Amino acid sequence: MRDSASVQVPRNVADTLRQAAGRGAERSALSWQDRSVSWGELDGAVDALARGLRALDLPDSAGYPARVVLALPNVPQFAEAYFAVLRAGLVAVPVNPGYTGRELIQVLTDSGAVVLIGTPEVFRAVGAALPQYRFAVGTADGVPDLAELARPGEPVATTAGGEDLAVLLYTSGTEGSPKGAMLSHRALLANHTQVARIEPPVLGPDDVVLLVLPLFHAFGLNSGLGAVAYHGAHGILVERFDPAETLRLIAAHRVTIVVGVPPMFVAWSLLPDLAGAFGSVRAAISGAAPLDPAAARRFQEATGDVLAEGYGLTETAPVLTSTLVSPAHKRGSVGQPIPGVALKLVGAGGEEILLAEDDFDDLAPGSPGTDPGEIVVSGDNLFSGYWPDRRDGPDEDGWWATGDVAYADADGDLFLVDRLRELILVSGFNVYPYEVEQVLRAHPAVSEAAVLGDPHPYTGQTVKAYVVTRSAVTVEELISHCERNLARFKCPTAIEFRPALPHSATGKVRKAALRD
Repeated sequence: MRDSASVQVPRNVADTLRQAAGRGAERSALSWQDRSVSWGELDGAVDALARGLRALDLPDSAGYPARVVLALPNVPQFAEAYFAVLRAGLVAVPVNPGYTGRELIQVLTDSGAVVLIGTPEVFRAVGAALPQYRFAVGTADGVPDLAELARPGEPVATTAGGEDLAVLLYTSGTEGSPKGAMLSHRALLANHTQVARIEPPVLGPDDVVLLVLPLFHAFGLNSGLGAVAYHGAHGILVERFDPAETLRLIAAHRVTIVVGVPPMFVAWSLLPDLAGAFGSVRAAISGAAPLDPAAARRFQEATGDVLAEGYGLTETAPVLTSTLVSPAHKRGSVGQPIPGVALKLVGAGGEEILLAEDDFDDLAPGSPGTDPGEIVVSGDNLFSGYWPDRRDGPDEDGWWATGDVAYADADGDLFLVDRLRELILVSGFNVYPYEVEQVLRAHPAVSEAAVLGDPHPYTGQTVKAYVVTRSAVTVEELISHCERNLARFKCPTAIEFRPALPHSATGKVRKAALRD
């Protein structure tokens, strides 16, 4: 396998595609259903669409190039349109094609997009209001097909790059209204060079990667599609996650790298064909949320030592830590910072619990580790701030507070505790919802749980749990279970049974929807 760290770093994300085609134009780039596209074919299609976009002569606005919203599932046209937008020097705005009309219009309006590339369902949801230019993938009444935008001609040279805005990614809105994270070409490319420095290499040109994560999400977009282009690997596009069907595809294509989120690994861990299907897989990477330890145990027992976990955010393009950096993968840990990422833990009073420059060496072996603190990070993969004025981005020294809480053990491995703004204060004592959720999920009758703080006249807040069950259980039984495993102030005072919990596209519980 070629040394991944030797990949030449371009200035524009779309240049990775050109480099992949230059290294092997006939090599498979993407496979989808019964269709396969080579790197040379994909590069040519991107050129044709980039020429068409430039021919529209789209005006700059708000101090940035024109924004192009991509509301598509995991199909080849997403890759063609995404790289074409970047090659044309414009800004890509990937969004969930399953959004309602209200949600789509909110993104279109907030971003000021002048082009929408979407499915027929997207155009039916949006109506005729927005935006100025529309192109469909599939038959949509009155909307030209995306293929009509393509223009023949010479290869398109990129002009934008580096600090120029490349992608505007709207956060999932688990805590409220989505915000547009501004990701530059520099940030997106930096995360590839950082991951490429992990030893042994995570990904190379001979790998086959399962692209089932939504491409409108940072994990699927950059750690999936972007990484495939950066390394010139082969991506297998899957529109929707189905546990049994994805296992079939993994086996049929001899997939070597799987990038997924916890709900996928939970579902796979329950299937009898898991071991056989994953026989070709050398790395299965779980991210975006903590993986249930019981599911991780089942998965590892079936597949061997292929599972790795990591942590990152949309704003960090996205990878920050990985168990691939740790000497050993500990269940429940998200590992240590990847090369090129500095990380420290900061307490509620601003005290530094764990210093980045100490590289975790201050923790003596066998010590109890650190107190929980907010994760604060620095690195070239950080975003430029939130749209449109770059607010709340990295400070003048390059540090950015993630809003996530973690502690480090004596080896320096990180364990996520919770979101800082989800912290519940009961009589002045900190309650981390994730800890309570873990205890609830450990009950055999509980399949899923989410915990929030409710106002209380005496204690300030009290703990409320929303629970999905797999078998009969009473509120009293669950509260007694919590009392046996948690300090009294952490125990729920109210439990509400739900048939299901609302989730984002990557499986996170949308707690804002529960509050509503």
